[in-house]
Amino acid sequence: MPTSIFSATGRFYRGNLHTHSTKSDGALDPQTVCDRYRAEGYDFIALTDHFVGLFDYPITDTSHCRKDGFTTILGAELHTGAMGNGNLWHLVAVGLPLDFAPPDAPHFNAVEGSETAASIAQRARDAGAFVALAHPHWSGMTHQDASSVTAAHAVEVYNYGCAADNDRGEGFSTLEPLLNEGRPLNLIATDDAHFNTPDHFGGWVMVKATENSPEALLHALKQGQYYSSSGPQIHDIRYREGRIEVECSACVTIIVQGQGTATATQHGVSMTTGRLALDRLSQSPWLRVTVIDRTGKRAWSNPIWVDKDRS
Repeated sequence: MPTSIFSATGRFYRGNLHTHSTKSDGALDPQTVCDRYRAEGYDFIALTDHFVGLFDYPITDTSHCRKDGFTTILGAELHTGAMGNGNLWHLVAVGLPLDFAPPDAPHFNAVEGSETAASIAQRARDAGAFVALAHPHWSGMTHQDASSVTAAHAVEVYNYGCAADNDRGEGFSTLEPLLNEGRPLNLIATDDAHFNTPDHFGGWVMVKATENSPEALLHALKQGQYYSSSGPQIHDIRYREGRIEVECSACVTIIVQGQGTATATQHGVSMTTGRLALDRLSQSPWLRVTVIDRTGKRAWSNPIWVDKDRS
């Protein structure tokens, strides 16, 4: 959340937090998945295979895939219970221990009386994981559903696989009502890659950490020390009284969103800086920044809580 991430010690590392392999329903084995992301210029990934009995509840150990300049964080896509529409819950948990206890989730159908999503999210967080609500648009997640999970760190607001395969990759309509209620949530962009469709290399996080290690990355994620992107880079965001200043890669639009319908927007050609007055957003307790390049790709900041992040 804090804009101080851009001046904090360390550097930005590019990573994908939602990925699958042949340990569940992905098309490629874990080593090949890691090799593909490394070759594409990623600094890290989390393999998050489906944590269900059908696949023997895998937490895929990718420690052997780590190389100089490339690391992995262990995790899984957790499933349990049923949302209001009867569909199984999907939660991304990054930083799980290998012995994390499974729920009663033998397959992809909800089991009556099984552990709730709120419970497994809290267990994952207590075990040291960074937890996110996965693809809420694709899942048909309601506000009541999302509100029930109080242990989540973030909402997956852009799922490239869902966007590519069914045009249901958005999550801001889930995130923003929670922000309006004062929930201190961040956001992530991911691939949800299975490599059986063009669902990879389209959404990622840029994490500001002191080193490219699982421990440092996980700590930074939990602290909100990152932004998310499908293309553009954000170099700096400065919150001043009455305005937001942005430095970024070349873009055509910079937007500041907040509570309600008001926004501050700056359009241009190959802009790398922006200064946006916040007159219409002066009563919003939170702000977030979107940068859009000429191809329509976006980068998104985490929410800036005005009373905490004033500098």
